[in-house]
Amino acid sequence: MKTIVNVIATLMLGSVILTAQSSGAPAPQTARQALIEMFFSKTSGTFGKHLPPAMIAALEKSGAMAKLQPYELLAKQVQTNQNAFESFDSGPVLVGADFPQGGSRIEVLVDNDSLRGDEDDIEVSFRIYKDKQLQRRPFLPGVTFAMKMESGVWILNDVIVTVHLPLSDPDFIAGLAAGLNAAATTGNVAMQNQISTSAVGANTSGSDVQVQAAMRTILSAEATYMSTYPTVGYTCTLSDLDGFGGGQPNEHQAMLIPIGLAGGRKYGYTFVLSGCEGTPATSFHLTAAPAGFGRRAFCADQSGTIRFSATGNAAACLASGSPVQ
Repeated sequence: MKTIVNVIATLMLGSVILTAQSSGAPAPQTARQALIEMFFSKTSGTFGKHLPPAMIAALEKSGAMAKLQPYELLAKQVQTNQNAFESFDSGPVLVGADFPQGGSRIEVLVDNDSLRGDEDDIEVSFRIYKDKQLQRRPFLPGVTFAMKMESGVWILNDVIVTVHLPLSDPDFIAGLAAGLNAAATTGNVAMQNQISTSAVGANTSGSDVQVQAAMRTILSAEATYMSTYPTVGYTCTLSDLDGFGGGQPNEHQAMLIPIGLAGGRKYGYTFVLSGCEGTPATSFHLTAAPAGFGRRAFCADQSGTIRFSATGNAAACLASGSPVQ
């Protein structure tokens, strides 16, 4: 896990954006372009440019701001191999990196980009390939970068990290059992701490907009799933829509939604599919219930209309929920 995180950190620091300059006045920078500039630019000072003013003031006061320079130098050093890294200001891939010596590739994928006026939540996930085969890595995190426009500049206002634990996956179960057995034998509790940390990440709260965007992702995946597997119809198993693992897509691993969402817990909500009746199934229910009090519950069906219940109860939403405006 530590090695994977280190590689991803190096990737985030080491990529470079190559932006073609058009004639005339440049178009306003998007939040995604600002994020790319923050982490991937060769120009010194671009990381701090997109930090909140309060954070910059605290870093400068503590003397920690100077420690950012080595990271920028590292980024420049890694960028010397222009063929290894690619970054994109549009499309599903934010950045990709090939490592020829190890025959591996890492991609940072944009799962969702929710622009709302002067705010934009950019959700990313990670994929690792070895000899062109997608590798099974259940602990790869999902990250949401919450950007906010301040004085004409996109600022990184918040970072939300989630971790997917595929508890129904046989390979994961076998690996988890082996790890727990080793921990019991050696007295090493690192695995238990890791599981606890992952559970906290899965319960990290998000905004209503993020929850609704996640529901739309599932609804779109269900429509694609039904058209792809007409003899099955809709599925009421989130893992069937999962993008986790290797090989070719099939009815039990359609590769239609991010691995973090396929776990059923995201943004402090529990996502559940139900009501798939008949063969093929021609209907389904999708609910998103909050883990705590004071949040709305959301629901939808094959019609695609998302409704809500102010009570926070998923059953009440299905029975008499009001459409989201």
